[in-house]
Amino acid sequence: MKKLLMLVVSAAIISGCSTVGNGPKNSGTTFAKDALVSYVEKGHLPGGVSVFYKDGLQENTCVGYSDVAAKRPITMDDVYMQCSQTKGFCGVTIAMLVEEGKISLDDPVSKYLPEFKTLWIHESTKDDVKTLVKAKNELTIRMVLNHTSGFPFEICAKQGNLKGGGWSGGAPLRQTAAIAAACPLLFEPGTKAKYSNTGIDIGGAVVEVVTGKRWNVFLKERVLDPLGMASSSFRPTDKQLETQIEMYDCVKDAPAKYRLQNDMEQRPYNDDHVFPSAGAGLWTTANDQLKFYKMLMNLGVGENGVRILKEETVKEILAKSTRPKGLGGYSLGLSAPEEDTEDAWFGHGGAWGTNCMVNWHTKELKLWAVQLCGGPRPWDKAREAAAEKFFKYAVDNSSAEAYTGRVK
Repeated sequence: MKKLLMLVVSAAIISGCSTVGNGPKNSGTTFAKDALVSYVEKGHLPGGVSVFYKDGLQENTCVGYSDVAAKRPITMDDVYMQCSQTKGFCGVTIAMLVEEGKISLDDPVSKYLPEFKTLWIHESTKDDVKTLVKAKNELTIRMVLNHTSGFPFEICAKQGNLKGGGWSGGAPLRQTAAIAAACPLLFEPGTKAKYSNTGIDIGGAVVEVVTGKRWNVFLKERVLDPLGMASSSFRPTDKQLETQIEMYDCVKDAPAKYRLQNDMEQRPYNDDHVFPSAGAGLWTTANDQLKFYKMLMNLGVGENGVRILKEETVKEILAKSTRPKGLGGYSLGLSAPEEDTEDAWFGHGGAWGTNCMVNWHTKELKLWAVQLCGGPRPWDKAREAAAEKFFKYAVDNSSAEAYTGRVK
């Protein structure tokens, strides 16, 4: 029986994970597979997609299932919610407008959205009475994109009512921004850091005002289509959802439990209640997500040779922090180091465990696609150890004739 299970798991690993065409060279390694397969055998990890890349060599691993009950093997073309990884896409659209001279990161948000001219901070609450004080600092585009704006995670109209829609079930970006402007801030803008979907949505609303287009339309025209990300959208089709990576709850020392949906992102996933959010909500596939992050790794050039941003734009406002010193590393919708050293990585994760990080100096990438709620997740350490083995292998085999994906 155990031997049969191993055969089934092995088939799941191979399916949909081969490197084809003129892309990077298949490393021929199985570091991630070796690290993860035991968790799949026990049922603790339903399925996941892992990609390691270094300077032309790539290891793709598809282990387990997108749907355990149906025994549908997971593949790199299965759609999933990348959740907060959407923030990096907003960061790229903001970077484009900065590069084109249409906005400055230190422009007041009120220059484009007048309702943000006067903001109030929640100073204290006593006997159920809130005391508000007028904000002294000007709210800037930089602040809303790097989580130093003072806004809560979601707008006040959504708080306590997330079950009604979550981040994509709220309102159009321009309306979301207007509601946010009427809500009290948690602290003086630019003085602290608090992770906030609201701030990123405000950034998306700025893009809409400057370009005269819906943010998701601008994103599609300027980023998704040029990179060939045809499977990425805010409303996946019914046909795409047939390949959805299903969601599961992690259970300690027991098989993962199927979960129909999460309150933050509810079914149906493609009807009229879904509004594009710049802070979360973009659906994608592992193959599509690779195209975006390889563009960042290659300093603005997609693996298909299309330039999205200038090298210096990526280096200066995406690959390193735009926050004041001492407030942690974060650039524009992307987790990034305060100091851009050779061992510095930047990228982002998502609520259900997805993550992709890149290092432009060393041309390295780590992608992980799952749809899991809660914990524990013991395979994460095993996967990180596998990544280190892969990168060492790639260095030791650096003389191999491999496609590098670099554009001079």
